[in-house]
Amino acid sequence: MAIDSKNPETLVLHSAYRSDDVTNSVAVPIYQTTSYLFDHSEHAENLFALKELGNIYTRIMNPTNDTLEQRLAALEGGVAGLAVASGQSASTFSILNLCEAGDNFISSTDIYGGTWNLFANTLKQMGIECRFVDPSDPENFRAAIDDKTRCIYAETLPNPKLNVFPIKEVADIGREVGVPLIMDNTAAPVICRPLDHGAAIVVYSTTKYIGGHGTSVGGMIIDGGNFDWEAQGDRFPSLNKPDPSYHGAVWTEAVKPLGPIAYILRARVVLLRDIGAAMSPFNGFQFIQGLETLPLRMREHCANAAKVSEFLSSHDKVDTVIYPGVQDGEVRRRADTYLKGGFGGLVGFEIKGGKEAGKKFIDSLEMLYHVANIGDARSLAIHPASTTHSQLSVEEQLASGVSAGYVRLSIGIEHIDDIIADLKQALDKA
Repeated sequence: MAIDSKNPETLVLHSAYRSDDVTNSVAVPIYQTTSYLFDHSEHAENLFALKELGNIYTRIMNPTNDTLEQRLAALEGGVAGLAVASGQSASTFSILNLCEAGDNFISSTDIYGGTWNLFANTLKQMGIECRFVDPSDPENFRAAIDDKTRCIYAETLPNPKLNVFPIKEVADIGREVGVPLIMDNTAAPVICRPLDHGAAIVVYSTTKYIGGHGTSVGGMIIDGGNFDWEAQGDRFPSLNKPDPSYHGAVWTEAVKPLGPIAYILRARVVLLRDIGAAMSPFNGFQFIQGLETLPLRMREHCANAAKVSEFLSSHDKVDTVIYPGVQDGEVRRRADTYLKGGFGGLVGFEIKGGKEAGKKFIDSLEMLYHVANIGDARSLAIHPASTTHSQLSVEEQLASGVSAGYVRLSIGIEHIDDIIADLKQALDKA
């Protein structure tokens, strides 16, 4: 039974799955299996040759994860999804699916510290160059593109800088020259759909808001199906030339009977098959549970974060509040353009007294958890310069929005009075 709805509250509950065909179970089962019985030898041969799509091995696909993939793709307005082991896996695969040694891609400077390190160091060791660009002027991306540029990567609501990315402006520049925009939408599910603004691919760390419970690590890649990979065949040889790792398949040709899924199919049957960063079916089940309440939780995250920003803005021990709702000028215009229904659940602030005051504040919190995650139902806090961004140089930290006194809060769905009471007592001791 197809559910004809574009509303996120309905899609996360009803898209892709109604009940189990055998047992009529309403809850999506956990298919905790490695393998799947082939009907006969021809069936097996057709699956491996991609003449039919179906289950082969859980390293490549799984029925539990398939429901999660379909629901997140529906939520984002994409054509297909790929569940992977972590958000870092999703970021890595999204680039490796287009780039090989000697290629380059462009990344916004306003990204998570772990992703910066992945791009600047680990991918560099593979011979793939990342060109970091200041997103304050979209034309900076045009200036960095050359014939070897395969994609542009950015975060919708950059963690921890929180300056909303100019999605359409950069996507339009990329499409003019045949370069797709990949958007990490981890911090802005429901309140932003990057594919609607011209992005080609969306990635998630499902560990964060998608789950919301802080129990499971996972990632997702969503193919928008809206980018013409064939139009620039020389720029995308991985999709347009015979693939020796899959008996010479040309992915843009192979998928024509299936729809515009060349990008995501290659990511599944080449990268996921070979590298093996598969999502556990149990984790897939956990993310399905979280996804069912995501629209409700995002409303509360956004409402509570707005009130926290108001409190911090009036506190005499706070120098600066970093939050889209208190910005002005061009960065506020972008926030108003791309975020609908709230400004997200992340709030940053600069505490008077710098690093030592920041550490004292963190150590004085009683209800908020001091953890590295974001997007839990619980409220969380961390000092990025000494933790999540500590592998970066001081210059790289500043470029990504982290100073010595910066504190990042991920505001949960507790009662706002209790959140503010804990922040107040910790500030009073800092």
